[in-house]
Amino acid sequence: MFSKRHLSLGLAAALTFLAAGASHAQNALDTITKSKTVRIAIPTDFPPYGSVGPDMAPQGLDIEVARLIAGKLGAKVELIPVSTANRIPYLQTKKADLVISTLGKNPEREKVIDFTVAYSPFFIAVFGPKTLSVKAPAELAGKSISVTRGSVDDAELTKVAPASVELRRFEDNNATISAFVAGQTQLVATSAQVASTMMAKNPQLGSELKFVLKDSPNFVGVAKGEDALRLKVNEILLDAKKSGELDKLAVKWLGRPAGDLPQ
Repeated sequence: MFSKRHLSLGLAAALTFLAAGASHAQNALDTITKSKTVRIAIPTDFPPYGSVGPDMAPQGLDIEVARLIAGKLGAKVELIPVSTANRIPYLQTKKADLVISTLGKNPEREKVIDFTVAYSPFFIAVFGPKTLSVKAPAELAGKSISVTRGSVDDAELTKVAPASVELRRFEDNNATISAFVAGQTQLVATSAQVASTMMAKNPQLGSELKFVLKDSPNFVGVAKGEDALRLKVNEILLDAKKSGELDKLAVKWLGRPAGDLPQ
């Protein structure tokens, strides 16, 4: 009887713990509402979406979208700088409530996190000097190219790259761009926006767009099961698109309106 009683108590405790965990997985919006604080993971190495300004404060499109959402939630925003590699783990381990960090949606990511509607345009491509003739993936053969490890850029480039390409993967976007600028690679795979900044700062390279790898709009990442928070952020973003707020932010940081975005 003693062992059965303890077993029953143990099972009851385990069920209570699991129930509490299930409840916690659903209550992020309630927690934000009560604490008046929302933790949002953002980039600081990916201008114009996210970078550090002269005052050392985060700035960029993603940062302004984070503040927009926080304001509509009636909460103070806690900005959490993340890298491409750790932004999803921050969401999964509840170190962040939302991820607004140039996050593209794909089937692999949809297995581990959920996504809101899109909030901004984004596309990735291969860039290189005008003196180098590359117009299609097959023409990458025998050439070297830098890319950020674990990014959508990396995934899309890997799909189409010939076996003889030298793929040099770096841990963050700054290192990826620096390698190309320093002549360590002949080409670079990155976003059009990042490439535009790079080309403006380094006109001596004579760089240009070679070919597009993927048109990949940005979405806000939400932890699995946080449907109430996801739906609330959807409501905020759809209202901001309708009012023109998202288009204004896109014009400010990208030089063009957000345009049609997937829902």
